[in-house]
Amino acid sequence: MARYTGADCKRCRREKTKLYLKGAKCDSPKCPIELRPYPPGMHGRARTKDSEYLLQMREKQKAARIYGVLEKQFRGYYQEAHRRPGKTGENLLRILETRLDNVVYRAGFAASRDMARQLVRHGHFLVNGHKVDIPSFRVSENDIIEVRQKSHEMTPFIVARETHGDRTVPAWLEAIPTQMRILVHSLPARGVIDTQVQEQLIVELYSKN
Repeated sequence: MARYTGADCKRCRREKTKLYLKGAKCDSPKCPIELRPYPPGMHGRARTKDSEYLLQMREKQKAARIYGVLEKQFRGYYQEAHRRPGKTGENLLRILETRLDNVVYRAGFAASRDMARQLVRHGHFLVNGHKVDIPSFRVSENDIIEVRQKSHEMTPFIVARETHGDRTVPAWLEAIPTQMRILVHSLPARGVIDTQVQEQLIVELYSKN
């Protein structure tokens, strides 16, 4: 599967906001967007007038980069969200939030979504007792996600247990670090998704096509 292999911090600078792709570095003074809060490239400091289309495209790019999803898959998520009853934008964010890699990150078992994606790919997680190594796997209400027993003493999970109180876990999840377990109590409503994205702009962009 194709993946973005460039510098994560350039993606934040391109969107002119922190996407929290690098874990603790994003909250430190070394965060590049704190030092250079303008897009990368020789024309990064130039002032540009953003068109309606550009604003919509930037919002879509921001959401895709936050969740680590490429264009083809993101468009598929939008089409699925559009088919579901309810607001398309909220459905889209709910689909993105319930990806297994995002759940692992939200529960505090990984410092970033990139790390969570890698841990899932390497087969360290069980969902309802079955090994799942697909980061895009979608969790459902009442699912139980666990770190495999033989992985408990790996460094990332030791760190997760020791630093678990440093991150707020969303109300729709319950993390039990002593057991390396995550409980999915419900699917997230828009009000509890703190991703700074204007999903209506994404809907407007795709509705033109």
